[in-house]
Amino acid sequence: MSKRITRQEALDLFHADLFEVGQRADSVRREKHRDNIVTYIIDRNINYTNLCNAYCTFCAFYRPPGDKEEGYVLPNEVIFKKIEETIALGGTGILLQGGDNPDLPLGYYETLLREIKRRYKVHTHCFSAPELVNLANVAHLSIEDMLKRLVEAGLDSIPGGGAEILDDGVRKRISPLKCTTEEWLNVHRTAHRLGLRTTATMMFGCGESLEHRLNHFERIRCLQDEYGGFTAFISWPFQPDNTPLGKKYSHRTTAIEYLLNQAISRIYLDNIDNIQSSWVTMGPGTGQLGLRFGANDVGSIMIEENVVSAAGTTYRTTEAELRSMITAAGFTPMQRTTLYTMKSDSLHGVGQVIIPVDEPSVADGQALTVS
Repeated sequence: MSKRITRQEALDLFHADLFEVGQRADSVRREKHRDNIVTYIIDRNINYTNLCNAYCTFCAFYRPPGDKEEGYVLPNEVIFKKIEETIALGGTGILLQGGDNPDLPLGYYETLLREIKRRYKVHTHCFSAPELVNLANVAHLSIEDMLKRLVEAGLDSIPGGGAEILDDGVRKRISPLKCTTEEWLNVHRTAHRLGLRTTATMMFGCGESLEHRLNHFERIRCLQDEYGGFTAFISWPFQPDNTPLGKKYSHRTTAIEYLLNQAISRIYLDNIDNIQSSWVTMGPGTGQLGLRFGANDVGSIMIEENVVSAAGTTYRTTEAELRSMITAAGFTPMQRTTLYTMKSDSLHGVGQVIIPVDEPSVADGQALTVS
């Protein structure tokens, strides 16, 4: 293992030659993943509600609580149908994520998880840290007690959504009502202590400084040193279209900026095994390049995509195209599970798997969800 990079060295890399940084990140990837495999997952992002009281300025997803026209909570039968479609397409997991809905009690989540587990053999990767902080407040429980109840009901792991930039100076500017940096970290720390695996994420390019990004990297790395509970790190750039923040700060991250940030994350986060390349926000071409800038995973094939399209980004792909993209980059594609165990390579014949969502209760805009 190479020597751990310092904060100042990471800052210097932001001003270094892109391809030299990329080569260094690729070297770290090869050290961690000597088998030349790049993974992907077949799962489904199910946005069970868009009602949210956080009012984030970067979000084209939420509708305020009480919105009778565009606000929704998906009926359980609709969620079950989506899970059945996922399993039929070779899927192994689901990601449930929505808004910070103040009107859904803990019993709603417990009943939903129990019913999913009773009906299906599927991994439940559910509820971002802001949702869980909101739920603990609604239930008047500690994060630990609330998580224990969700685990008993069927929760398997937690996604890393809601991190944005883990610096309260940035958070107060772009999402002042959302959970704080320490609250986000506490959810994941508590989950790791209880034996739950989680992912870590970053949304960058929203006007933060390089120092803010380094604060984010450092906090993730320090938490990983405690319990080793993060399975992967996923970063993506802010998508400005159709968002209040985008009207004030409309910069769209370039491929060069994205690849540099991803490469530095691979070098800095030396204690996290997996780095995901975000073809969903940057497109398949940049996603493929990302595999030579430190990434060893391309995430989900997106059976259903209600996410970044609301903010002006509408990339689509199929499993066959994703596998071809990986192969063309010089790697062996392999389907994985949510926890990064390998699945049989025989399930590679799925064709077009983007399923249109035609339920009238589903809003057009969605908050970014990650696997």
